[in-house]
Amino acid sequence: MNTLFDKIWDRHVVQMVDDGPTQLYIDRLYCHEVTSPQAFDGMRARGLKCFRPEKIYCMPDHNTPTHDQDKPIADPVSKAQVDALARNAKEFGLTHYGMLSKDNGIIHVVGPEKGLSLPGMTIVCGDSHTSTHGAMGAVAFGIGTSEVEMVMASQCILQQKPKSMRISINGTLGKGVTAKDVALYLMAQLTTSGATGYFVEYAGDVITALSMEGRLTLCNLSIEMGARGGMIAPDETTFEYIKGREFAPKGEDWDKAVAYWKTLKSDDDAVFDKELTFDAADIEPRITYGTNPGMGIGITEAIPISSQESVVSSQEKALQYMGFKAGEKLLGTKVDYVFLGACTNGRIEDFRAFASIVKGRQKAKDVIAWLVPGSWAVDKQIREKGLDKVLEAAGFEIRQPGCSACLAMNDDKIPAGKLSVSTSNRNFEGRQGPGARTILASPLTAAAAAVTGVITDPRELL
Repeated sequence: MNTLFDKIWDRHVVQMVDDGPTQLYIDRLYCHEVTSPQAFDGMRARGLKCFRPEKIYCMPDHNTPTHDQDKPIADPVSKAQVDALARNAKEFGLTHYGMLSKDNGIIHVVGPEKGLSLPGMTIVCGDSHTSTHGAMGAVAFGIGTSEVEMVMASQCILQQKPKSMRISINGTLGKGVTAKDVALYLMAQLTTSGATGYFVEYAGDVITALSMEGRLTLCNLSIEMGARGGMIAPDETTFEYIKGREFAPKGEDWDKAVAYWKTLKSDDDAVFDKELTFDAADIEPRITYGTNPGMGIGITEAIPISSQESVVSSQEKALQYMGFKAGEKLLGTKVDYVFLGACTNGRIEDFRAFASIVKGRQKAKDVIAWLVPGSWAVDKQIREKGLDKVLEAAGFEIRQPGCSACLAMNDDKIPAGKLSVSTSNRNFEGRQGPGARTILASPLTAAAAAVTGVITDPRELL
């Protein structure tokens, strides 16, 4: 009667605290440069070493520039954080994938592609989008800096066990509808707090049919519904993706691992605290119109007019910031910037989707487009598959890996007032730069905007 979440959680319980949290063993800690410095300082102050350094992997991504990475970082804050991570990793004996190393990229892209994130694991990082790794069939969630220190010191964490929710999506996705659209649809249905206190398992025909990249995108966005994390039971798609990767089990160990991984699914009679079911036929390509990821519409729909007082005031504020009006459609709205990338949509499949729309077309002359691979491995795949030639012929250039314009922590900031169609995960006020206006969309919808210069239904160009 156990859910997939229960099976992994229970296996990692070190001890239960009466009327308190659970002490949970952690298989993998990822560290980036923004949320780790104070944790390292705390370890140093207490004279502690990392308890299991081989379980910890460090990588700069938030502050890394996406051009001229061979030159010193110009921004002093960014440089200080990136340099501190390199020093701390060396001092504490941790694996560090620095800028320009073939292993570098966004930590949530690199973990799965190197086979560091595996089914059945508990995975944490000082970053909310750690939920991404749940796509591997793992319990993965973001933690605070003091908790990063806790894991460094003990390889354990104190956590209250979340409630369980299963979201099933059945049917077949229509033309031009991607995992990103599914996630944006769910956020609009549940709102950004609808899954608060829950760990979500995604199931149903649509989920089974998703590629690994699509699953990573969907789980990445679980946090935007308020969930503690999201996960998908591992299956043949998962095993095929993992096989042969650098840190994947090999030989006899592989066979043993797969035998165990096949047990990682919710029992037929498992009871969830909450169950929701949706129909794939109701999902079209999606865009956001407001200042949180739940404020979204189908691309052909109009911005809703609400009569609920509590909704009206927050919607009015959001629409004022975005320069939109309730009741209007956004098709044909002029776009200034397009961003393809982030831990949400910076993988090879996302570049393939983008290229499928721009092939044989030209970038709109007024649009500034930033195409940023999620890792050097993705960059290599882009070139091996010849996508770089397709993109360059259409007037696009590929930048160097990093978090880029997902958040205003590096050089890639959208200027105030400019409208950006972005494949990233958040559209908060100022998220992409002070005063920047962000519309979240899939790589197909972003590509359609990049070649037409306006918000366009990607199905018209497929």
